Order: sequence, then C-alpha cells, then structure tokens
Amino acid sequence: MANTSGFRGAKRLGYCGGILTESLVYNMFYTYYLVFLTDVVKMAPLLASTISLVSVLWDAVTDPIIGYYADKGKSDKRKFMARSLFPMAVTFVAAFVPLGNLPQGGKFVFYIAMTMLFWLFYTVYTIPYYAVVADITQDYDERTSIRGTSSLINTAAIAAGNIVPSILPGVFAGLLVSAAMGWLLTAVVISVVATVFGVLCVLSLRGVTLRRETTVEEKGKWTDIFKTFGEVMKLKPFKNFVLFIFCFLAASSMLQTNIVYMIKDCIQVDYDTYVAVFIVGLVVVMAAVIPLVTKIAEKTDRRLTCIIFFSITFVGLLASKFIGLRPGSIVMLVTQPVFMGIAGGAFWTLFYSMAYDLVEIDEFVSGKRRESVITAFPQFIQKFGAAIGMWLAGLVLQLTGYDPSLTVQSAKTIDGIESVSTLFPACFLALSILGLVLYPVTKARFNKLTEQLAHKRAGEPYSTEGFEKLI
Repeated sequence: MANTSGFRGAKRLGYCGGILTESLVYNMFYTYYLVFLTDVVKMAPLLASTISLVSVLWDAVTDPIIGYYADKGKSDKRKFMARSLFPMAVTFVAAFVPLGNLPQGGKFVFYIAMTMLFWLFYTVYTIPYYAVVADITQDYDERTSIRGTSSLINTAAIAAGNIVPSILPGVFAGLLVSAAMGWLLTAVVISVVATVFGVLCVLSLRGVTLRRETTVEEKGKWTDIFKTFGEVMKLKPFKNFVLFIFCFLAASSMLQTNIVYMIKDCIQVDYDTYVAVFIVGLVVVMAAVIPLVTKIAEKTDRRLTCIIFFSITFVGLLASKFIGLRPGSIVMLVTQPVFMGIAGGAFWTLFYSMAYDLVEIDEFVSGKRRESVITAFPQFIQKFGAAIGMWLAGLVLQLTGYDPSLTVQSAKTIDGIESVSTLFPACFLALSILGLVLYPVTKARFNKLTEQLAHKRAGEPYSTEGFEKLI
C-alpha cells in the first residue's frame, strides 16, 4: 500500500538529511546549554536548569497547536518548514549571547525569552518534518525504512552537535576572543549548517505527492483545537504510548545533560580529550544498532524490538551503578556510550514510525487524517519528559553542592552525578519498558487494521476482527 511515487533516490536522501537541521541544535542544546549557563554565564544550577525546563515545556505546549494548524485542509507542511528556518537559526544564536555582569534576574529573563522563541520555531520545523512521512506512505515497513535511514544520518548530527561545541569555543578562544564569545561563534556555525540542510530538505519534497484524502476541517472555532486534542488522547493505545515516550526521554535527557559533568567531575579526566572518545563511541554504537533495529522491526514489529534493546540498556545502567563511575575509570567512557547508543538507536529509529501508526488508528475511529497532530502529541510528551530529565539533573547538582569553581567536587556531588548517569535513568527506563509491554499496536494488528480501513474508505463492508485492542 506504499505511496512513494517521486520519493526515491536524491529526494528521499534529501528529506532524511533534514534531520540534521533539528538534531544539530537539539544536541548542542541538551548537552551544553546547562553547562553554558552554569560554567560560562555563572548562573546557579537550579536557576539554569529552570530556564531549560520552562523553555522546553513551552515548546511542548506549542507542539499540538502547531500540529493542528499544519493539518488544516489547505496547509502545506513544506511551507511551515521553510518559513521556520531563518528565525530558528537567529534565536538559537541569541540563546548563546553572553551577558557579562548583568544581574542573575536579568540573565534569567533574557535566556528564558530567547530559548522560548528558539523552541517555538524549532517546533514549526520539526512537527511538519516528521509528520510528512505519514502523508507520503502508509506502508508499515517502508515507514520503518525511511526513519531508519534518517536515524542513521542522525548519528552524524549527534557527533557534530556534541563534539563541535567541545572543540570550537577553545579554537575561537585561541583567536583572542573570550570563552563566552567562543560559545556564541560556535552557535553561529551550528545554526548555519543546520539551516543549509533544512533548505535542502524542503527542496527535496518539491513534487512529492502527499496523501490528503481526508483532513481536519478548514473552518471552525479556535476551541476546536481542544476538541481535536481530546479525540486524539482518547485513542486506545495512546496512554501507554505516552508512558513509553515520557520515561525514555526523561532517562535520555538526564544521561545527555550529565555527560560533561560525568567526564570532568566524576571520572575526573580531561573533558576536551575524552568527550570525543565518548561521542565517537556513542555514534559508532548507534550506527551499528540502527540497521539491526530496522531489520528486527521488519521481521517482528517495532514494539518487541524496542523492548529488547531497552532491556539491554536497563541492565547495563544498573551494572554501571554497581561498578561505579569512579575517578580514572576509563572503562566507563566505553560502557556508558554503548548503553546509551543501544537504547537511543532503537528509540529514534522506531519512535516516529510508531506514532505514524496512530494516524491510521485515528482515521479508522474518527474518519479524519491528522498526521501533524498525531506526530505533535508524542513530541509534546517527548519534550516534557526531556525537560523534566534535564531539570532533575540540575536539581541533583544543586542539592549535592555542585561548585563550578572547584577542581574536584565533593564526594556527595560525585555520587549524585554518578546516579544521574546510572540509577535514575535506569528507573525511568524500566517504566518506559512497562509502557511498551502494555502498548497494543503490533505489526499484525496494524496490517489487519489498514486492510479494513481501505474497505471503510471505499464505503464497503468491513470488520474489526483481529485488531479490537487498537480501537
């Protein structure tokens, strides 16, 4: 049932490359923004993490709203993406503007405003970007394949978004600029590269046929937005999908936000030297895992594949806590990215494809296709979970007495940092696995649903036998 006419070769590669646009800025933000605020801007850890929390929660709130309007009858997802690129780049750079000796309150207000604007434009790009695949094809395996290719390309963005900000500020500082200005110039480089790939992505979608047989109504009251949200949230598989997403992203953001502190304060090795070792290890593992995840998901289904790979990471994180991230424990610079890469490779390859499945379930129940709204709701949950994870990492730093001026942190702080990279994310991951176990969408049930959906669209008799748990 594929609908991929005109979406092969360069067009497909160009679309998949669009993930670099969102992932470059995403990774630099989640790995370094808390560090930028605490160590460069000199803000208190709790205040700094609150900036990230508020801005990302704002971003989460805008996700379903942008999704609603991107699904309107005459809306073109490609135009949403194109119009967001320049303002997203500008506001991302503005979020890294150094404010010198401005009082903490003034810094707080400025960075809150800039990050909220950045995440708004980020949403205007990412919601249509991910949702458009549900318009291009309804084939279960092809959706997995497209997202697998995109995830493989994403490993390059993860590497660049994490390694480049660890190197470039120092390089710029060597050119006689301040450390703070080095961070600003690094943000400029990242945003320019992200914008270029965004333009190429939009161009690749020209001429591609998008399936829009049924749409959200063009006319109606603004309160219809909430009616639409309510209908989507009532979908039978939705609540367990939410548990899966929220808890994984809380675990993932804690791990990512804590990378810098783990390396320099817990393991106590030179960050500039060993961050590349860590990130290269993470990227290599993800690059190896993604094709394996794709194949297993095509042979079985996405839910079972995620459960397998998440379980491996869960056991690994608990083992890491038992072993301990002690000073000089270089072995942890190998095992930590391995565990992160195993779960991350599975999640980012399959998460959006799983969301696409809800589009057909929603259409069967409501008679409407709401690709962007369906994609936006998981993003809402994803960012809420990521924001909470990032904030909890900052809270632990605050409660354990983190002091950026110290060469060696206290034993209490080191133990807290260790737990943020092991025990706490393991607990969230266990809850994510529970959500997957309870999630009813399997490949067999989905294929039965799409078969009967075709009959329903044609006005022919249809049955719900074999996929009752989905509706």
